[in-house]
Amino acid sequence: MIFYICTHLKVIKKFIHQFASPKTYLYQINRAYKYIFYSSLFIYTFSLIWGLLFTPEDFVQGNSFRIIYLHVPASFLSQSLYVAMAIASVTYLIWRVKLAAYLIIAIAPIGAMVTFIALSSGSIWGIPTWGTWWQWDARITSTLILFIMYLGLISLHTSFSNHEKADKLLSWLVIVGFVNIPIIKKSVDWWSTLHQSASITLTDRPSIDPSMLYPLIGSIIGFFGLIICLVIISSKVQIIKRESTKSWLKDYV
Repeated sequence: MIFYICTHLKVIKKFIHQFASPKTYLYQINRAYKYIFYSSLFIYTFSLIWGLLFTPEDFVQGNSFRIIYLHVPASFLSQSLYVAMAIASVTYLIWRVKLAAYLIIAIAPIGAMVTFIALSSGSIWGIPTWGTWWQWDARITSTLILFIMYLGLISLHTSFSNHEKADKLLSWLVIVGFVNIPIIKKSVDWWSTLHQSASITLTDRPSIDPSMLYPLIGSIIGFFGLIICLVIISSKVQIIKRESTKSWLKDYV
C-alpha cells in the first residue's frame, strides 16, 4: 500500500514539473489566451448590456442596484485570486515548482486592483442604499484587510534582492493570511452587518430574481475570464523577468 502511494506521488510530482515549467506554460498559454479573452469580453459585454438596459428596476433600490454587475464579480474574484495564490504557495513549498512562485507575485497586483474595485464600487453602492459610503462592518473591514495584504505582499517581495528567499517568505505569508478568506465569506453570518447574505449559494436556491440572476452569472463568468487574461499577461512578464538568462527564452522572444 505504501509503495503504491509513493509510486503515485512520484507520478504526480513528475506531471507537475513537466507541465508546470515556465517554458511549457508560456507556449501553452499563448494558444489559449486569445480564445479566453475574446469569449470573456463577449460574455461580460453582453451580460453588462443585459443587466444595465433590459433588467427591470429593483423594488427597493431602484436603478442603483445595477452596480451589482461590477461589484459582485469583483468581490468574488478578490477572494478567488487569493485562494489561487494560496494553492500556488502550497505547491511551491511542497514541490518547489518555480512557476508557482512566479504566479504568486503575478497575481498579487491583479488581486489588489480587483479588491480596490470591489471596495470602491461597494462604497458607491452604499451611498443610496445605506446613506453612507463607508461603514466599519465586518465584511467591508475584512475586505479592506485583504486589500492591505495584497499591497503588503507586493511591497515585501520587491524589497528582497534574493528572489528565492522572497518567494519562500511570501508563500508562508500567503498561507497564514488565508485565514481572512473564510472570515470575509462568513462575516455576514457571524456578525451583525449591513451587508445582506449571499444571493447565490451552492446549497440553496438563489434569492435573486431570474431577470437579475442570469446577467449576474454571465458578468461573473465574463469578468473572471478577463481577469484571468490579466493574470496571464502578468505571469508572462514575471517569467520573462526571472528567466531572462535562459537560452529557451531568447528563442521564445
